Amino acid sequence: MTTPRKTKQQWREKSYEPSIKKVPERQKSFKSNSSYDIDVLYTPEDVSAVDYDRDLGYPGEYPYTRGVQPNMYRGRLWTMRQYAGFASAEESNQRYRYLLAQGQTGLSVAFDLPTQTGYDSDHEMSRGEVGKVGVPICSLADMEVLFKEIPLDKVTTSMTINATAPILLALYIAVAKKQGVSSEKLGGTIQNDILKEYIARGTYIFPAKPSLRLITDIFKYCGDQVPQWNTISISGYHMREAGATAAQEVAFTLSNAISYVNAALEAGLQIDDFAPRLSFFFVSQNNFFEEVAKFRAARRMWAKIMRERFKAQNPKSWQLRFHTQTAGVSLTAQQVENNIVRTTVQALAAVLGGTQSLHTNSMDEALSLPTDKAVTIALRTQQILAYENAVADTVDPMAGSYYVESLTTTIEEKANAYLKTIDDMGGSLAAIERGFVQREIQEAAYQYQRQVEKGDATIVGVNKFTSDKAETHNIMRIDESSAKRQLARLAEVKKKRDPNAVRHSLKRVEEVAHSKDNTMPVIIEAVENYVTLGEICDTLRKTWGTYKEAIVF
Repeated sequence: MTTPRKTKQQWREKSYEPSIKKVPERQKSFKSNSSYDIDVLYTPEDVSAVDYDRDLGYPGEYPYTRGVQPNMYRGRLWTMRQYAGFASAEESNQRYRYLLAQGQTGLSVAFDLPTQTGYDSDHEMSRGEVGKVGVPICSLADMEVLFKEIPLDKVTTSMTINATAPILLALYIAVAKKQGVSSEKLGGTIQNDILKEYIARGTYIFPAKPSLRLITDIFKYCGDQVPQWNTISISGYHMREAGATAAQEVAFTLSNAISYVNAALEAGLQIDDFAPRLSFFFVSQNNFFEEVAKFRAARRMWAKIMRERFKAQNPKSWQLRFHTQTAGVSLTAQQVENNIVRTTVQALAAVLGGTQSLHTNSMDEALSLPTDKAVTIALRTQQILAYENAVADTVDPMAGSYYVESLTTTIEEKANAYLKTIDDMGGSLAAIERGFVQREIQEAAYQYQRQVEKGDATIVGVNKFTSDKAETHNIMRIDESSAKRQLARLAEVKKKRDPNAVRHSLKRVEEVAHSKDNTMPVIIEAVENYVTLGEICDTLRKTWGTYKEAIVF
């Protein structure tokens, strides 16, 4: 870069300061979501410490700041993966087939709360929750219906499931087998990220030690049997939705990732045997440039962590591959059509940040689960970005922007400071147990809410540009008959299955829980015998106990 003919300070004194005396700036200060000051202008002076080879490099090469593939979307577009699941396996299957017919290129399954927390639909804890925020899955019979007429060797499937991830993966493998599809041909992802459940989401079951064991068992099993499967999606999304800043999202996500890597190494796995199948999940929020910079910083940080800290040798182990979802917390119930604009800008940031997979939220999600019309608009948003706007025609077009490169470095520095603090505490789990991560997120959320309430942060249609006009919307409602059908199918499964095979399978689950053997083969055997998710979880609860949340103030 050529040196400007005058310094930034000279420009400030000669041009900028006289100008703002005539036209004052519209607010006293400008800050990013991570609470650092945004300067009026960025020049080569702000990126003088950036070394192209060291800090950026070329796409597809270390440190992957500019993307994990040399040609990125010029070769293959990001996977358009709309998150869906509701009411029953039948209705969710219809939605999946509808979305695939509309041009969606991958499936993303939302499970109801009982499924996420290890209860069958007929358990008293499930009352009133069956099918409400996702699809209920109790047994292989449900999974067979969920993926009816969907060839599992032709699509990839992401499953947002954590505490019960081994069981859902076992069910997926089993239903593929019934379709005649071997596990070697299966592609997809399970979230399988329990640490962020302890921090921000809450659908945990077991204590940390056995939970981490289940995760590393999946790493090992899939490395041998399901080689194309992403064994974990280490998630910053939920922490950001809970109030974390962009820098916190990166730091806490990578800190959790470091804990998973350490757990796998302690279990005897070799770094390059499992690291290439690790994946990540981030939000794309409203601050456009900060989000682009965040994705670039996360890639660079992970590459350094894997190569320098863990001494991984395989370049694929250095690559941070991630799915992005637009920000659910940014959606408003007021003036819901505004959410289309919010989602579009957030999706564009994810694309320019180099995501591998993207979900765009539907405009009506602040009111209910999305309608067919709303989810189609959300998918069309991705398709318009992909095919009409040329934003996918060159790799990392934001590179070289003085502002973006400065932001990328700033986020990396702030996130690295958090990583050092967490390392000094003994790692992510220790920091969670001490309440450090939770408190940092709560404080960030509190400060942002104060800004909204004082009017310092504008939410269009909520605290500014409001309307007194009454709004009516066609929202999606879950018919109670769906839960009745689910309960009927579960009762039929329990009636027809072999009770001896069920007892034997559950005894095997209990035995393996007490041993050091890999849990996955036994869980697969159990689900193939139509043992239910709740029965498996109850057996493990008796063996391992349950996690007790530490209340943080």
